[in-house]
Amino acid sequence: MSRITARGFAVASATAVTTVGAVMGVAQGSVAQPGDDAEATAGESTLLSDLPVGQQAQVQTASLTQQADVQAIAADTTAKKTAEESARKQAAKDAVAKQKAALAKAKAAQEAKDKAAEAAKTKATTEVASTSSAGSFPQQASYTVAEVQAIARQMVPSGQFQCFSNIVDHESTWNYQAVNPSSGAYGLVQAYPGSKMSSAGADWRTNPATQIKWGLNYMNDRYGSPCDAWDYWLANGSY
Repeated sequence: MSRITARGFAVASATAVTTVGAVMGVAQGSVAQPGDDAEATAGESTLLSDLPVGQQAQVQTASLTQQADVQAIAADTTAKKTAEESARKQAAKDAVAKQKAALAKAKAAQEAKDKAAEAAKTKATTEVASTSSAGSFPQQASYTVAEVQAIARQMVPSGQFQCFSNIVDHESTWNYQAVNPSSGAYGLVQAYPGSKMSSAGADWRTNPATQIKWGLNYMNDRYGSPCDAWDYWLANGSY
């Protein structure tokens, strides 16, 4: 064995202890101080080889143990930092996933809302099929405005009647025999030409129920509903 002094190992051991104390002091808020034994042995020069074999082994073991403790503390600190970084990255991933889930939920809610609105619109336009048909009203020689409006109220879905009425008010003022002198448009909804209304019944010239039936079908097919037709009328002055 090389001529390393026993006191040299003691100093190394004391230095290792000091290093351990410093590391622990950072964690605990205090700084360890070198022991008196380390200072007392710094000036002595007893050789390691001068000590009994058993004591040589003890000195060497103590030094190596202290070094191992320092390395273990350093490894623990590194592991702690690694764990904290992993936790931070995972938290960031969780936040992104949560945001995506919220956006997907909002999108699904909007799609459901749009479908409900579309279903309501479809229901409004198809309600016509369950209302009284033109043939349900006995034909008369003539009709007053009030009688024509009463027929319309039975044939037009309640949610669409006001829009239908607005159009008829502007087109014919509820006169089922109204004729446009310029174009020849005829009837309550001013069909052009008036013969178009024959698809709803051969009595289209004299039966307001037939004209109402044709007008409803026209508004539903072309615009989606009487209210959609009224929106178009407001924007364009005609439909």
